[in-house]
Amino acid sequence: MSYRVWQACLLLGGGLLLAVGISLSQGAVYLNFSQLWQALLYQGDPINQTILWDLRLPRTIAALIVGSALGMSGALLQGMLRNGLADPFLLGISAGAGLVAVGLVTLGLFQAWLPLAAWVGAIVTTILVYILARTSIGVSVERLILGGVAVSSLFGAIQSTMLLLADDGRVQAALNWLIGSLNGRGWSEVMVAGPYVLVALLGGCLLARSVNILNLGDELAVGLGFSLMRSRFLIGGVATLLAAGAVSVGGLIGFVGLIVPHGVRLLVGTDYRWVLPLSAIGGALVLLFADIVSRLGAVELPVGAVTALLGSPLFVWLLSRRSAASG
Repeated sequence: MSYRVWQACLLLGGGLLLAVGISLSQGAVYLNFSQLWQALLYQGDPINQTILWDLRLPRTIAALIVGSALGMSGALLQGMLRNGLADPFLLGISAGAGLVAVGLVTLGLFQAWLPLAAWVGAIVTTILVYILARTSIGVSVERLILGGVAVSSLFGAIQSTMLLLADDGRVQAALNWLIGSLNGRGWSEVMVAGPYVLVALLGGCLLARSVNILNLGDELAVGLGFSLMRSRFLIGGVATLLAAGAVSVGGLIGFVGLIVPHGVRLLVGTDYRWVLPLSAIGGALVLLFADIVSRLGAVELPVGAVTALLGSPLFVWLLSRRSAASG
């Protein structure tokens, strides 16, 4: 492991630990280190224990799960497609999950099953996009991107129509989910999504060699005896599971999967043995920081709005940096 990678690990790991401490201590009721430690051990004031274990800890863990899933999913897709503009929503994941969620909310059906239904909608939509992208010689990257854009546009139009025809109260609930929020997330969401997201994160790390070979180019990869179709199905499948898991917990949270892999590659280069795990850590750090910012004001903001506000100027800066380097 190079000195550069060690620096990145220490920077991201230390930042994540600091963000976790701030997330657990900050809020309407401030908990200092002593109170926080006592509450973690089920000691001290019972109110502090309730605040920590029932409110802040599950929300913090949910932010870590969603952020890490989005970060690694974005890195996998950008590596697979060799496109720095790729993100977890490129394959229609957000469109499928959003359509199912808006349908259930506006119709008032199966509200308790909303996270699971959104996850199923994301998976089914991605399978549809992969079917559209298949050719006689495998999966076409161009058709994959175009199919995702087409499906997203169609589902977005259906979502808008549903929102226009729905009652005002249900529209607000649907928009809150579509923008992305961690408010009210508890142990049930963590226990449902956590296990398979952790398995998918491990699977993503094991695909680092395949992503590195794909980045050499299709002709060279085939020359090395590499199966392009099988590799893209595996990488795309794991990326979809990660993004769908994140969507099922936090709704449609953008820019994390787009921005974080860029930042990680600036720190450690293009070796995906380090880009993938560090993108997961970086995604968790970014989303947890955005969640902390969303709780600072008198009125809590949706975390998806905060990531968009923070991510947009950062993405413009990255684009200008890349343009300057190309020049």
